[in-house]
Amino acid sequence: MNDFINLYESYLLKEKQASANTVASYMRDIKQFDTYVAQMLECPLEQITADQATVYFAWLTNNGKSLATVTRSLASLKGFYTFLINRGLAEHNPVKAVHLAKVEKKLPQILTGREVELLLQQPQCTDPKGFRDKAMLELLYATGIRVSELISLNVEDVNLLAGFIRCSGNGKTRMIPLYAAAVRAIQTYMTQIRPNMIADPTEQALFVNLSGERMSRQGFWKIIKHYQQTANIQKEITPHTLRHSFAAHLLENGADLRSIQEMLGHSDISSTQIYTQIVKQNLKSVYNKFHPKA
Repeated sequence: MNDFINLYESYLLKEKQASANTVASYMRDIKQFDTYVAQMLECPLEQITADQATVYFAWLTNNGKSLATVTRSLASLKGFYTFLINRGLAEHNPVKAVHLAKVEKKLPQILTGREVELLLQQPQCTDPKGFRDKAMLELLYATGIRVSELISLNVEDVNLLAGFIRCSGNGKTRMIPLYAAAVRAIQTYMTQIRPNMIADPTEQALFVNLSGERMSRQGFWKIIKHYQQTANIQKEITPHTLRHSFAAHLLENGADLRSIQEMLGHSDISSTQIYTQIVKQNLKSVYNKFHPKA
């Protein structure tokens, strides 16, 4: 069955062009199920019954897994078995009839305009690290790209004269504009700082670490957590927080959903519509706080 799992992984990466993080999540869920079946049932995955699958999800819950985690695992296995059936490798989908209680989706947290300004002011442009960090934070808020897309950017993906970056993610390429302050921060970094930071003159990565090599996800995570602390912002800030804030702030200021969808790289506009709920929630909060009769 490991061959089937490897085949599905290859399908997700090559045919579906799913992101590496998405594939890793699917594989983790499927391999956990495979281990459970091998140890507890000693039965091939393609012969699992609906009752056995139901017991597995109860086992996950009883072992402390959150409803969100169990729901994600169910979705991963549904996709896996659908693939096996379509390829003639299994006759039925044992998880198709499994139903879980609905997970209440929490709206993503965003920063206020003031909090964004405070965060962007934290990097001190007195050394190479400060200039680089300033450019990264400005670019992230200017474009709303994912952190994986940020660290994947190459020098050739930036067109400062036109004020755009070219971003590739999930099998698509999109052009995203930059505001003037972001252009200035990136230009200063690219012309004055980066040439002295790179370890290899042929290095193509736009943002590099202090060793002169491409910035990693973990490296950028530490950077943004550091500036959250120095800004004394009490909200939990992740790289995705700036992505959510970018979208919500555009919507608040009159941008249409289709344009935001295009810039974020969402394949389905339903993923973008969540920001409408955030804006409405914020308006209600402001109303309740400031209306004299509220």
